[in-house]
Amino acid sequence: MANWKALLPWWDRLDPGLTEVGHNDHQVQDVDLVNALDTMRALASNGEVVSLEPGELIFSSGEAGDCMFGLLEGSVQLCWNGDQGHEQINAGDVFGAGALVTSDHRRYGNAMALTACKVLVMNREKFLFAVQESPIFAIELLGSIDQRLRQLKDTKI
Repeated sequence: MANWKALLPWWDRLDPGLTEVGHNDHQVQDVDLVNALDTMRALASNGEVVSLEPGELIFSSGEAGDCMFGLLEGSVQLCWNGDQGHEQINAGDVFGAGALVTSDHRRYGNAMALTACKVLVMNREKFLFAVQESPIFAIELLGSIDQRLRQLKDTKI
């Protein structure tokens, strides 16, 4: 099995100086963050935030996925079906959760930073802990996904 961390150009830039995400110099100001991201932030530990430059690829279609992301700052473009479908993710949104609920998950599309971004990375272990210790997290995550799906449907009409 390949070392997937070596395939992610941003992996070595995880910020080792963060101890309490959201309670330091990297705190996002004046953004109404969804509760799912708030839970992710509360569980974050040292080094789980990555800074991305515009145009930087977060994940690619077909890659194995084992983490989800919470967007603290910036915007991300999700594209699928050869760029026929796309969605813009903004600060406060979470994405990539399918990787944590599906065994042998492969990313369905590409995720790329549109602007300079700060992204919180949550692995499966922390995800399962969050669901077990705070079941409302799963409801908040479903609510976030439902809201994004409704917005996508509304833009297609």
